[in-house]
Amino acid sequence: MKNVRKKRIFGTPDKPRLVIYRSLKYVYGQIIDDSTYTVLVSASNLTKGVTQDLKKVKKKTDASRIIGKKLAEEAVKKKIKQVIFDRNGYIYHGRVKAFADGAREGGLKF
Repeated sequence: MKNVRKKRIFGTPDKPRLVIYRSLKYVYGQIIDDSTYTVLVSASNLTKGVTQDLKKVKKKTDASRIIGKKLAEEAVKKKIKQVIFDRNGYIYHGRVKAFADGAREGGLKF
């Protein structure tokens, strides 16, 4: 068996990196410019604007979709339209897929 190396996903100023982290309870999303090591936009279950919308939601996947959409809306306000999606090693289903779908609904392209 060959030793397979994982390629590192790198965000540029033109296409920053959208990274997701999920815990058992919360979902966190950040748009990062790796050339300057700065976080451009972030959103999670604990963000002030998002918590009001999450009171109606009962499922974590629905909450992930809302968080992705809010993150994308904030990114579009800052003129970020294209990103590179970094799923952070998570399988693309469930909350990760819902987050990505919400980000696409909000206006991001990846």
